[in-house]
Amino acid sequence: MELINHLQLGLSVALSGENLVYCFVGAVLGTVIGVLPGIGPLATIAMLLPLTYGLSSTTSLIMLAGIYYGAQYGGSTTAILLNLPGESSTAVTTIDGYQMARQGRAGAALAAAGISSFIAGTFATLVIAVLAIPLTAVALSFGPAEYFALMVVGLASSVALASGSIIKGVSMVIAGMLLSMTGMDIYTGTERFTFGAIELSDGIDFAAVAIGMFGIGEIVRNLELPSDQRSVIAKVTRLWPSAADLRRMFVPALRGTLLGSALGILPGGGALLSSFLAYNLEKNVARDPSRFGKGAIEGVAAPEAANNAGAQTSFIPMLSLGVPSNATMALMAGALIMQGIVPGPTVVSRNPDLFWGVITSMWIGNVMLLILNLPMIGIWVKLISIRYHVLFPAILAFCSIGVYSINNSIFDLYIVLGFGLAGYFLVRMGCELPPLMLGFILGPMVEDNLRRALILSQGDYFIFMQRPVALAMLIVAVVILAFSASPRLSQKRTVVFASED
Repeated sequence: MELINHLQLGLSVALSGENLVYCFVGAVLGTVIGVLPGIGPLATIAMLLPLTYGLSSTTSLIMLAGIYYGAQYGGSTTAILLNLPGESSTAVTTIDGYQMARQGRAGAALAAAGISSFIAGTFATLVIAVLAIPLTAVALSFGPAEYFALMVVGLASSVALASGSIIKGVSMVIAGMLLSMTGMDIYTGTERFTFGAIELSDGIDFAAVAIGMFGIGEIVRNLELPSDQRSVIAKVTRLWPSAADLRRMFVPALRGTLLGSALGILPGGGALLSSFLAYNLEKNVARDPSRFGKGAIEGVAAPEAANNAGAQTSFIPMLSLGVPSNATMALMAGALIMQGIVPGPTVVSRNPDLFWGVITSMWIGNVMLLILNLPMIGIWVKLISIRYHVLFPAILAFCSIGVYSINNSIFDLYIVLGFGLAGYFLVRMGCELPPLMLGFILGPMVEDNLRRALILSQGDYFIFMQRPVALAMLIVAVVILAFSASPRLSQKRTVVFASED
């Protein structure tokens, strides 16, 4: 009964005029940036952060959430029609989706992706509604020592599930945490790492860092790519799968939904890992694995269900525990912090309209996406043909105006430029940007809880050994990093995530 009351509250919030409009805007915009290769939800959300200042916290998070799960829908369109993933989590969809399109079954592939995503989105919304309150109750029993350990586990998981060198991943986390310490000390009020610049006394603006790293850096990397000669499947017929297709895709979609929902909850999980593992699972359990790679509809349904479920359930650790599970969730946590709301268990009690409004808006957004995506296939096909050199000047101008509008500061534009170049060179050196952003977001929380725990223990570091939950989580973090550092696992991680590049 309590859950029904919560969902009724959420529906009353999500169905209000303004929130309904911005849910639609987010879902459509997410589809568009998913369709357009080379942009992605991470860069888009980073670029839109300045706009959230003019919206309420609930409305802004509803819109940003729509962009995130909408991109999972849109990315499949490019993957199927162009053999090019519009979003990294749809990379595996290209394997069988494009082969179906070449066989004249593009409509069936697109419908399979849309239907599977809707099933996954609906189930994931229920998972969030059911698990959020119990996790929040657990989190409320945590003290500073437990919170510190929990955030260490989140940072360790983000390193383990990133591609590339484990040493570079740890270095990026540490770099992000150091950057977050710029400005006034939270306890003594003394300046740190400001180098005498008064503009840095309040710290480095989160939006400027995010837009620089993921917006400007992405522009520079895309301009390096050669002008591609795209072979687009221009004609799409018969949008509804046959009865045989529906029978084949139903169980794989359910398996992908369950797998994606579970992985999305884990720190460091989410849409990308879910889609790869779902595809591998279907290939391993199939009676005839040789069909995969040649246009098997199961190879479209399972990963599309998994990436959508993983994208939505990744909101659970961010909203309930205050620990973003991936870089996109870190940006959304940053958007809440910019609104004066600290993500974590207190969100449910202090901001129930935000919490339940966002959850129910996800189901509404999935209904919108299912209704809109298939009839608009013709528009998406035309959108794919837009050259990137036409898009990037508008993106660059939008980034600059957005950052300047936050503080009316030219200095913030220099920060954007500096972090844009830094992000570009870091990627060129094989360093991962998401761990850096997670370190930047969680850095102040890690420091605050560490110092609070030491204040309560009068400087005794053994407090982390004396608290069983904190000790267990720190051991988990060490085990995660130890396994990630093994050469065999490092090689597997590199192979799995290679297609993201």
